[in-house]
Amino acid sequence: MKKFIAIFMAFCFAFTGVMMADSAKDLRKARDKQKKEKIKQFKKEGWTIFGSTNTIDVALLSHYNKLQNLGDDAHEVVGLASNFKSKNVGVQTAHNNACITYAQEAGSDLQGRVVSDIYGSASDADGEFDHFYAAYERAVQKEIRGELKSSFSIIHDNKDGTFDLQTFFIVDEAGARQARMRALEAAMKESEVAQKHADKISEFIKGAK
Repeated sequence: MKKFIAIFMAFCFAFTGVMMADSAKDLRKARDKQKKEKIKQFKKEGWTIFGSTNTIDVALLSHYNKLQNLGDDAHEVVGLASNFKSKNVGVQTAHNNACITYAQEAGSDLQGRVVSDIYGSASDADGEFDHFYAAYERAVQKEIRGELKSSFSIIHDNKDGTFDLQTFFIVDEAGARQARMRALEAAMKESEVAQKHADKISEFIKGAK
């Protein structure tokens, strides 16, 4: 009986190893396909690399490698800037836009957790936390700025003296989590109702990605 169990366990481990290897292989194939589709799309739409001697191909490959190395702690954020004439302004606008995008995602995630875990329905929470959500998003937007690491940028010449820009940022969630906690501390000062649920909300943010 013990021998049978040992053989069975060995078979299970071997089967699991094969499944994990197949899964990793499928993921690599999916990423390769995604990279090729992105490169094709960028070039078709007339985007070129900005602020780098790399090609789009190399920049995108390096970007995906960074995301892969960070694993579950990696979060991609894209900052956009449109119809600008000064490229310096475009770079800053894209960075600001990325901060806003991340803050809105963080605010929406927190709001969803508050509604589902504290109030149970949106109608019960209506108006109670609105001021807190707004304060939290503003604070996240400020705190996350230093955690946004620019990976690469692409630019599009609109042929009318203006340009569009996309900057791809990578956020390491270990640092971002600390930024969200600092934002929470700032937002709590503006909301008595949030202070009543401080421990629960802190748990949400610590566990959020």
